[in-house]
Amino acid sequence: MHFDQRTQQALREAGLDADAVAAASDRVADLVAEDADRLRAFFAADGPYYSDMELAHSTAETQEHPTADVDLFTHGSDLRGYLSLDGWGVPVEGGRVLRPTTEGEEAEVPVLVELSLGATIHGRVRFARDPEAL
Repeated sequence: MHFDQRTQQALREAGLDADAVAAASDRVADLVAEDADRLRAFFAADGPYYSDMELAHSTAETQEHPTADVDLFTHGSDLRGYLSLDGWGVPVEGGRVLRPTTEGEEAEVPVLVELSLGATIHGRVRFARDPEAL
């Protein structure tokens, strides 16, 4: 079960039986795995990548990263891993797809994603393949 005890209790109080709570928990894990796959697809292509990351050595609102690679794993509702950018890296503590495709476009690779980054960044950072998408 991927819900904590309080969440399980609230779901039961809302009228879900144990099987429904277990099914919802399984669905959460499936959705996290799907997001991880889409985030991997986003970072699979060659750069450049653009982000709204604040960097100490830059005053630009949009950063360009010539290379990027992400290694993600999931466990229940957790999405974790490591992002490598231009020769340095940072832990990933979560992520989501913000814009799956450009309007009217049928593509499997997201247009805009967000990663929650750990130590050294400690924040949410949006990434796009086109700087205009940020």
